Amino acid sequence: MPRWRPPSPKSSPYITLEGERAMRHELKSLWKQRRNEVVPALSAAAAEGDRSENAEYTYRKKQLAEIDRRVRYISRRLDEAVVVREPPPRRDRVYFGAVVTVQDHAGETSVYRIVGADETDAARGWISVDSPLARALLGQPVDSRVSVDLPEGRAHYELLEIGY
Repeated sequence: MPRWRPPSPKSSPYITLEGERAMRHELKSLWKQRRNEVVPALSAAAAEGDRSENAEYTYRKKQLAEIDRRVRYISRRLDEAVVVREPPPRRDRVYFGAVVTVQDHAGETSVYRIVGADETDAARGWISVDSPLARALLGQPVDSRVSVDLPEGRAHYELLEIGY
């Protein structure tokens, strides 16, 4: 019996200007790696003879497939991306691109930046606009209290500061 799963919901098309630049840079470097490193190595491995027992050939084919998959993904995302170049006219509420400071029920404060789904970086505090916390905060003014359903259970936050 197959394990069919419905497709995951499509992520928001929004991306920051820095995120678009990073994706274009990654795309360019992938094309360069593909052209200058992987394809010549694959050709050399293919010229060695029997491909069924050629580990180098198998490795390079997989590497090329991974690069091509990533290139297709980035190209599609850039085609449908909506680049948010400027902050919103009203800066007293949380919108895409905001840097927010929140406090949880234990008194711990955290700073997050709301970015596109392809830009998330937990180490930098960048959360996706599609995340439960970002969705709860969108449109809220300072001093708002929000409740968020997380995998660990319900969490409560107070919005202390908004910046752009």
